[in-house]
Amino acid sequence: MADIITVTALNRYVKTLLERDVVLDGLAIRGEISGFVHHFKSGHFYFSLKDSQCSVKAVMFSRDARRLAFVPQNGMRVIVRGRVSLFERDGAFQVYAEDMIPDGIGSMQLALDQLKARLAAEGLFDERHKKPIPTEPACIGVVTSATGAALQDICNILRRRWPLVRVLLAPANVQGEQAAQEIVSGIRRLDADGRADVIVVARGGGSKEDLWVFNDERIVRAAFACRTPLVSAVGHEIDYTLLDFAADLRAPTPSAAAELCVPDQAQVKQKIQILQENIQKSMQKRMDLWYNSYERMQQAVCAHSPLTACEARKARLDALRQQLFSAQHARQAAAVQRLRAAASLCAGLDPCAVITRGYAVLYHTDGSAVPSAESLEPGARVTVQRSTQKLTCLIEHAEPVSAARILHEETKNI
Repeated sequence: MADIITVTALNRYVKTLLERDVVLDGLAIRGEISGFVHHFKSGHFYFSLKDSQCSVKAVMFSRDARRLAFVPQNGMRVIVRGRVSLFERDGAFQVYAEDMIPDGIGSMQLALDQLKARLAAEGLFDERHKKPIPTEPACIGVVTSATGAALQDICNILRRRWPLVRVLLAPANVQGEQAAQEIVSGIRRLDADGRADVIVVARGGGSKEDLWVFNDERIVRAAFACRTPLVSAVGHEIDYTLLDFAADLRAPTPSAAAELCVPDQAQVKQKIQILQENIQKSMQKRMDLWYNSYERMQQAVCAHSPLTACEARKARLDALRQQLFSAQHARQAAAVQRLRAAASLCAGLDPCAVITRGYAVLYHTDGSAVPSAESLEPGARVTVQRSTQKLTCLIEHAEPVSAARILHEETKNI
């Protein structure tokens, strides 16, 4: 007869058997979620996994549930990784899920939509957080595969458009299980290095599944936390990932990212040439304006300068001096004329002139002039002054003579 054991011993034994089975440790199970319950107080997930024939109970504890990028829902096809054991109290055979990923495009898209909505609610996609991309970066950091075509496309575009820029590569796998962590590490290394003026996270084209890694929450948060402006260049123009929404700028392709990050040297040269021509025209225009202003100022200075005032006053002084000389000459000429007239008059009244015509002047012996012949008496002595002789005479007789007689005598002498 078999030994009798307790229920507890039975459940514990079965649990030990299950946990010792290496096949059941680290198992991956594909199935559809049903009966999903999110215990808000503890944070645990309780659900069942089923396929077309069977189902198994499963639980995911809160420490693992918090790492999920989506919220499981009933009917979602998933792949659960974990271990199989027994819940001793109820004797319930169940799966202890440690990780869960959507299985199939429908489930993956639903999980992506949920993650996008959650990150958007946190503000990771807000435009106010976007940083401007520098127009002329000296160094560009690139996070991509070192052997991929994306890196070559970026380098070719940069060499053609802006050869001055340097490229700093942070190599990373862009697909596979380790890709997300390597991309996050590359972003953080370039950001901490500080040499890159802008960071480009790039990958060439591929299927939706190939690009799915760029929807990883860790990459999105690393891009949002990056202090250096970050450009997302994943896939082709029609491909969108969550990194595109968190980046400061989305480029449709890696080549387009290179074109957006640097200017075209031909256009820059053309702009410089236009600026040089505009500067020369502006300088010439200013020189013309300054020259015209200089001429006006020179004229104003000349008009108001002390030298000009002195010249004007000198000219005025010369004119006044000329007027003075002219007036002086006129007065002098008039004075000479008057003097000549006075001299002529004096010459006519000069006794000497009269004497030269045959007349004589009588003086008393004491030298005084004889005022009139009537004053002389017989016996008086007088001096007779002629032009060449002086005679002393004695008056013997004095007789009055009329003026007519004197005129007759003078006329007769002529």
